[in-house]
Amino acid sequence: MHAPILGSRPLRWPDEAACAAFADGLARAIRRQPELGDSYIEVSGPLGAGKTTFVRHLLRALGVAGRIKSPSYAVLEPHALPGLAISHFDFYRFADPREWADAGLRDLFAAPGLKLAEWPEHAAGQLPPPDLRLHIEPGTAAPGEPDTLREVQAQALSPRGQALLR
Repeated sequence: MHAPILGSRPLRWPDEAACAAFADGLARAIRRQPELGDSYIEVSGPLGAGKTTFVRHLLRALGVAGRIKSPSYAVLEPHALPGLAISHFDFYRFADPREWADAGLRDLFAAPGLKLAEWPEHAAGQLPPPDLRLHIEPGTAAPGEPDTLREVQAQALSPRGQALLR
């Protein structure tokens, strides 16, 4: 059973700066409303769509300093900020959704803090419903134009997701 979509918004990011601006808006919402720091955000899309780029922009906007590694091999990269724990997951390498439970991630999802998950479909049926779902697709660039356009579908699946999407 799927969570109902409470709000949906198509977004168009013509370049990485637009992606960063959207991430900055989410970070501002989280800082203004600390309860949004307990949100779960899914980020999906094909290889090269910009999932990790978006997450890096969000983490930077929230105040994460230093190198931000992709959790593609480790599955999880934790980040700690004053008053905010962040867990960045990447389930790309999961061959079976049950690996999520086998990895002991249920407790992390139950704990307070912001959860960001790339490739959530690789853990389908195991993850809780997200507050906000972002699906990023590369757009089609005009001939001779840089291939930076991203079409994004943002869906709020909870009141927290609605607050983030505002």
